Amino acid sequence: MTLTEAKESFLTFLSAEKGDSAKTLECYGRDLDDFVAFLNNKDCRDLAIGDYQDFLLSLSEKGYRKSSIVRKSMAVRGLYRFLKNEGIADVILSEMKTPKKEEKLPQTLTDEEVRQLFSSVDTLSYKGLLDLAMMTFCYGCGLRVSELVDMRQDQLNLAGGYVKILGKGGKERILPLGKEAQSYLSLYSARRKKERIRKGKKYLFVHRDGSKVSRQYFFLMLRKRAEEAGIGRKVHPHMLRHTFATTLLEHGAPIRQVQEMLGHSQVETTMIYTHVSTRLKQEAYDKAMKREDGDSSKEQPKIEESAIIDKEAVI
Repeated sequence: MTLTEAKESFLTFLSAEKGDSAKTLECYGRDLDDFVAFLNNKDCRDLAIGDYQDFLLSLSEKGYRKSSIVRKSMAVRGLYRFLKNEGIADVILSEMKTPKKEEKLPQTLTDEEVRQLFSSVDTLSYKGLLDLAMMTFCYGCGLRVSELVDMRQDQLNLAGGYVKILGKGGKERILPLGKEAQSYLSLYSARRKKERIRKGKKYLFVHRDGSKVSRQYFFLMLRKRAEEAGIGRKVHPHMLRHTFATTLLEHGAPIRQVQEMLGHSQVETTMIYTHVSTRLKQEAYDKAMKREDGDSSKEQPKIEESAIIDKEAVI
């Protein structure tokens, strides 16, 4: 069996047995195509541990990011395990160390930046209401972009103040709506009804012509809105999700509750936000202490953590 044939069998296995999504399979396929090309589609019976090592080394030499190398290594290791379990190849990678992904703390928005972003939008136009409803909804519920743009109208219950989210792997979770998000969603829904938009009735967020809002639209719109609001850095959709999670933790929400609200399957994924929360508190503390040190004539008051961080609750 050639590597190309093995790759196709592995992807079929992931789809049929593991239930992986089409997007996941597409990513695995691209990464494995690189591995197959590197080994010139050799026979699986000739595979060796050295092939895996040489492949990763070649990626590093080509200047691939560490995150990309980690992702590709996981795809190859999965293929090796599949071939071993199927009795096609007898190579075990368990003794080989997987490259560790560099821990990069998520970027978040400050309270002031959130206020700038939302207050700069003109709500008199349909587009303005659409954009603001999407931004406050994404931020107020910590949604993934795919969850936002694929949202159906029947998933939202404005009267009840909650939304049903269909996340990764078809997992369902129910989230309460924040007051700001609920308010702008109500205004948007009323304007949509007034515009008598009949096309795209299934989806919640549509343009005036009835076409469904795309991921690309939301990404570009958010960046443009941030620039117009005077935010001096590039803002991307996941920053809204990161800010949501960090704010909840800063207000004492249990890590397990935040995990459920984000739709993470593993609590370890959510733990990264505790580091962000700690970093923000330390920065605020240092800033407060620096101000006090600059005015030694005044009595140094005791700094309470609650006085340093004064964030508004998201939900």
